[in-house]
Amino acid sequence: MSSGIYSGFSDIAKQAMMQPQESMLEVKSKKNKLYIGIPKEVSFQENRIPLTPLSVALLVNNGHDVILESNAGQAANFSDKDYSEQGARIVYDTKSVYHDADIIIKIAPPVMPEIELMKPGQILISALQLATLKAECLHALMAKKITALSFEHLRDEGNTLSVVRAMSEIVGATSILIAAEYLSNVFDGKGLMLGGITGVPPTEIVILGAGTVGEYAARTAISLGAEVKVFDPSIYKLRRLQNNIGSRVFTSVVQPIVLEKAITTCDVAIGAMRAEDGRSPCIISEATVSRMKRDSVIIDVSIDQGGCFETSEVTNHTHPVFRKHDVIHYCVPNIASRVARTATYALTNIFTPILLDIGDQGGIKNVIWQKSGIRNAVYIYHGHLTNKHIGERFSIPCKDLDLLIVSHR
Repeated sequence: MSSGIYSGFSDIAKQAMMQPQESMLEVKSKKNKLYIGIPKEVSFQENRIPLTPLSVALLVNNGHDVILESNAGQAANFSDKDYSEQGARIVYDTKSVYHDADIIIKIAPPVMPEIELMKPGQILISALQLATLKAECLHALMAKKITALSFEHLRDEGNTLSVVRAMSEIVGATSILIAAEYLSNVFDGKGLMLGGITGVPPTEIVILGAGTVGEYAARTAISLGAEVKVFDPSIYKLRRLQNNIGSRVFTSVVQPIVLEKAITTCDVAIGAMRAEDGRSPCIISEATVSRMKRDSVIIDVSIDQGGCFETSEVTNHTHPVFRKHDVIHYCVPNIASRVARTATYALTNIFTPILLDIGDQGGIKNVIWQKSGIRNAVYIYHGHLTNKHIGERFSIPCKDLDLLIVSHR
């Protein structure tokens, strides 16, 4: 009798084991748990956010905590609910983010009120923006023994500046779409469709600069059917652009007579020439702009470095254009924030693996030591300045990062 009962129980147990079971998502235990803080941006019209809700979910699933200031993602159309549902902890004051986090990740460089909220020894991942860097901010970060990484200097496995490349691709493509808007009647433009259709001459676009911005502007313009001319002082860059695009496009070195003719007959001129350090080259004079066609459009992408056109003046997303010599000028320095959600997706693809590596490798020190692309982005390590260009500019002693890492191991 009892053996029959046991046999019955055994059969029931077997059947239960064969039934579909509810599985719990495993939260992995990592070598180093990270407390990642995302404050709301205070920089004017900065709409991007470094991490998407799904990236937060990945970090939380890997055992990390993400502290998000309320409405930090609102400008990129990510709500607090989007983040909280993926495991982020929402806080309602900036101080809590800086107090509770070990790593602060943000877009714009920190300003003094934000630095004052930081804890000694924190890790900061943000933009550096050398053109606007202030000595007082630098000294304040060093005094708190912060380890600071500039995401503009992050390099990937192919030695490409990953964030700069991603943002340049976005800005290049978006600049053509902006030009299309201001050529149309909607914004009191000439009433042209950017591109071309059968029997109608295509719009003419001149692009100054054959870097990533210029390449993606050319790609977008060509795909819309426009006639494109690209100018750059470097034959190498022009050849690379030609090869990357995969189709023949008018290219020229900067010959003043040829360039002036192209500018004065085009419908759209895009300034995308960058300087490695300092001001971008201003190669189009006001006299040349004054001879451009009425209601033609200038998009000066390089305005954050001074601009490629003598007539350029900084504008913003609220008032993006002005007219000078009957030419529409669009000179907004932060074009990527115009498409903040797309830009956020591009950024999160770069930042999330780095944060996971910091957790997996047991801290930022090991990641810096093992990955030269991340080491390249460090400009302050435990309060010591490690970027010689910044050191020379502000007359601050600079220390060798490799030696500092070894001494802290």
